[in-house]
Amino acid sequence: MQKTAALIVVDLQPDFCPGGALAVPGGDEIVPLVNKLAQNFETVVLTQDWHPADHVSFAANHPGQAPFGMIDLPYGPQVLWPTHCVMESPGAALHPGLHIPHASAIIRKGSHRNVDSYSAFLEADRATRTGLDGYLTSRGVTDLYICGLALDFCVAWTAEDARGFGFNATIIEDACRAIDLNGSLAAAWARLAKAGVKPITSPGLT
Repeated sequence: MQKTAALIVVDLQPDFCPGGALAVPGGDEIVPLVNKLAQNFETVVLTQDWHPADHVSFAANHPGQAPFGMIDLPYGPQVLWPTHCVMESPGAALHPGLHIPHASAIIRKGSHRNVDSYSAFLEADRATRTGLDGYLTSRGVTDLYICGLALDFCVAWTAEDARGFGFNATIIEDACRAIDLNGSLAAAWARLAKAGVKPITSPGLT
């Protein structure tokens, strides 16, 4: 793979895998494939959902609200999630099967109590930056290949924002799994197509 390409591995954490607090069906199935794909990239960035226990997106912090309901916050509508990926908890760790020792950076997102964060580039207020865009640019990266969990939320938002920051963005579809909440997967693909994000499968990278 050319030096201008990077792999972004989104939120491969136990809480998003079967048995976790916010499990994505089949989430753990992609770990061996992601490990293999990473060998093709000199630059690999891992992301972690990393929330304080009192995070605004947790249904448990809103009396009378249930997971997967909606509330309005200053930055817009917010899905209420089960409590997940709490800082320093086992569920927030990187998946134990993930083996990418040459990964050059870890981006933790969602650590601000009052703002949710799906994208690896921007929090949900669409203003607070993680610094990933500058990091990649400083390494001469122009093309991003994105995989991980969940395709219709954090992967999709990361890919859309990658385009917004001027990167070419490709989602490795078979190295992702989706939640598909109320048609969220189809809606995500529609937005991704409009943004110019391309899908690919892993054989196209070998």
